[in-house]
Amino acid sequence: MQRVFLYPLGMAALFGLAACVLPQGGAEPQTSGAADYAAFCAGCHGAGGVGDGEMAAGLAQKPADLTGLSARNGGLFPTTRVMAQIWGYTGGKEGDRVMPQFAALLDGALVPYDGGDGIETPTPVRLVELAEYLKVLQK
Repeated sequence: MQRVFLYPLGMAALFGLAACVLPQGGAEPQTSGAADYAAFCAGCHGAGGVGDGEMAAGLAQKPADLTGLSARNGGLFPTTRVMAQIWGYTGGKEGDRVMPQFAALLDGALVPYDGGDGIETPTPVRLVELAEYLKVLQK
C-alpha cells in the first residue's frame, strides 16, 4: 500500500525538479545593444567602432568607421539608413552587400520606433537597441 502512495509523490517531485531545469518556453533571452554589437559587429568594425576589428584585415572592403556617422550626416545620427543597412534594405544590386545578414536581430518582439522621420514604425527591439548603442559611439 505504501508503494502505491509513494509513487505519485516521487513522480510529482521529479516533475517539480524538471521544471526548475527545463528552459521556459516563449521566454526571450535578455539582450542589449552593447552585447549585440560585441557579438555581431565588433569582429569587423572593432570594439570602438572605427573599423579595426579582428576580421577587418581579411575583408576586400574596409569596414565603415561607425563613430563618424553623425558627423558625416550634418550632426544627426542617420538612424533610418543605419537600420536599413543592418536589416539589408540598402537598395544595392544582388551580391553587392558587404555585411552579412543578421537574422537574430530581426526575430522577436516589435516595438514602435521613430527612426528620425517622425513615423513610428514596428521595429525589432534588438535592432532598436543596436541603433541606440551606435549613437553612443559617435564622436
